[in-house]
Amino acid sequence: MIVLRKGLFMLLLVFITALLVACGDEKGDSVDELVSLDVEFIVPETADVGETVELKALVTYGDEPVTDADEVQFEVWETGKQDESDKIEAENHEDGTYTIDYTFEHDGVFEMYAHTTAHDLHTMPKKELTVGEGGNNDHEDHDHGDHGHGFHTEGFDLHFMEPENVTAGEETELMTHITMDEDGLKDANVRYEIWQDKDNTDWVDAEENNAGEYVANYSFEETGTYHIQIHVEDDEDLHEHAEYEVEVQ
Repeated sequence: MIVLRKGLFMLLLVFITALLVACGDEKGDSVDELVSLDVEFIVPETADVGETVELKALVTYGDEPVTDADEVQFEVWETGKQDESDKIEAENHEDGTYTIDYTFEHDGVFEMYAHTTAHDLHTMPKKELTVGEGGNNDHEDHDHGDHGHGFHTEGFDLHFMEPENVTAGEETELMTHITMDEDGLKDANVRYEIWQDKDNTDWVDAEENNAGEYVANYSFEETGTYHIQIHVEDDEDLHEHAEYEVEVQ
């Protein structure tokens, strides 16, 4: 009887061990199945004045091309003048590539994003292109953020989607895309500090819709110029901010 019980115990032990190994394998499979949204932003380094250049984004999710991205939008501006940027929806070639043709009309250094949203993820790789003889701009203040904001954290970038045709008394969507090393920054604490008169400031918490995309709704009570300072923090001592202006009609 003792021998029989011992045999049953050993059989049960082998079964439990096999079950644990199987569970471990399933976990490993789950980890292996984690995939990322990747965008290869293909842009020449130089162009001639008046030359029409193809800007291309190759979008993949894991090893598969993304043929149905929710959005691929190119934003192009001369360094230091992002408030005058051109935003153009890309043509979807249904093979994972998205393109526009863009003509550069004068000498200068131009920067550009490929805003890409797919599979509930957002990324916005950034490139730089020199046209003709370039310009005399000092790029050092523009390498780490929009409108010349000098961010302190290497790899950090913030892009505020400045709202247009804002009307007093109507709810306006405030959206900011935030990246770290060109990937959407997840789980950040993002707040909008909004004022017309600094003595009367509103604080609005943003919600993360997609990875790196932070949105809040706000009603501007009066017409005029409002200041919006975006504060970004996380659990690892990240603290960045950038200030913008919004005109309310």
